[in-house]
Amino acid sequence: MNRMNDTGVVAGPASGETSRTHRLRGLAVTGVIATLVAMVATTLAAALAQAVGVDFKVPDGGETIPLPGFAVVTGFFSVVGIVIAVALLRWSARPAERFVWTAVSLTAISFVPPLLSGANTATTTALLGLHLVPAAVMIPTLARGLRTRTD
Repeated sequence: MNRMNDTGVVAGPASGETSRTHRLRGLAVTGVIATLVAMVATTLAAALAQAVGVDFKVPDGGETIPLPGFAVVTGFFSVVGIVIAVALLRWSARPAERFVWTAVSLTAISFVPPLLSGANTATTTALLGLHLVPAAVMIPTLARGLRTRTD
């Protein structure tokens, strides 16, 4: 609640707290928008790969990865990236730099399952490329958001 003190100045919440909340919320909103873009881009890239003959059949169970599956997995891991970025903004002295290193490392680790899946070369190559699509959207967007909120 705001109250008036003896000098007639209105006192409100501490500006540092409001500013921090605003920065965290702004980064989260930016991240959600980037997540939607990454989901659409990844699903379109997977549809394009299917159109040129990639079957996305994974030998461990013989099931084909459905197009909506690409959107769901992209959305989930993009939200994980947003959580990491928000945490770094909150608790790190250099959030943008640490986020880029973390996100690039996690992207590299994400290459392991497709390489071990036993899928054919076309499917493996497409899956590796599809890991790069959301990374190319999310990493620069969140890193830029972290830089503008800490400068």
